[in-house]
Amino acid sequence: MKPFPQDIQGVLFDLDGTLLDSATDLYIALKMQCEEMQVPAPPFERVREVVSRGSRAILRCAFPDFDDEALLPLLPRYLELYQAVMAEHTHPFDGVDELLTVLEAQGIAWGIVTNKPGFLTDDLVTRIGWADRAVAVVSGDTLPVKKPDPAPVLLACERAGLDPARCLFVGDDRRDVLAGGAAGAYTVAVRWGYLDGGDPAQWGADLVIDHPADLTARLRVTA
Repeated sequence: MKPFPQDIQGVLFDLDGTLLDSATDLYIALKMQCEEMQVPAPPFERVREVVSRGSRAILRCAFPDFDDEALLPLLPRYLELYQAVMAEHTHPFDGVDELLTVLEAQGIAWGIVTNKPGFLTDDLVTRIGWADRAVAVVSGDTLPVKKPDPAPVLLACERAGLDPARCLFVGDDRRDVLAGGAAGAYTVAVRWGYLDGGDPAQWGADLVIDHPADLTARLRVTA
């Protein structure tokens, strides 16, 4: 396991489940679609667990017998419903605002690398008030590939003028750890996110933390 970097230039984050708790709005959109299609909505906890896997995984909670081809026609309406409500209940996880403030106070750049579609990412980041704070935002359709491929992480570093070896990549999914590690970043897995039913301790991250304050404390020590 790599030692915690002492000369950090930047910290890149996954969005949903790492910086933002967006599960409620994603679930509300699914319930709306279920009502339109006159099918029962699945339990919230089942949906919350798969949020990191994206819209198809969320839809499959309500339509378990549908394969990818059958789910495809449902996606545009789901995303339309979600965009209409996506900032109503979404908020930073406890401790995230303080973490970002500490990064900025120390002159450490921070950015976002998410598999969320760009039109939703850009809208949500603007609504949350981070558009002018994040040094780079790379979405799931910015490139032909997305996490766990390292290319989006490397692109975020390139856009922000950061050396990946002097960056942290923080996420709540194994794909975040794989992408960050392959890009050469120090990887941090978080326990407060959606986790896709997995155990962050089994993902091979360089560090596993329970709360944003754990990372804030390390950054203050290394400042």
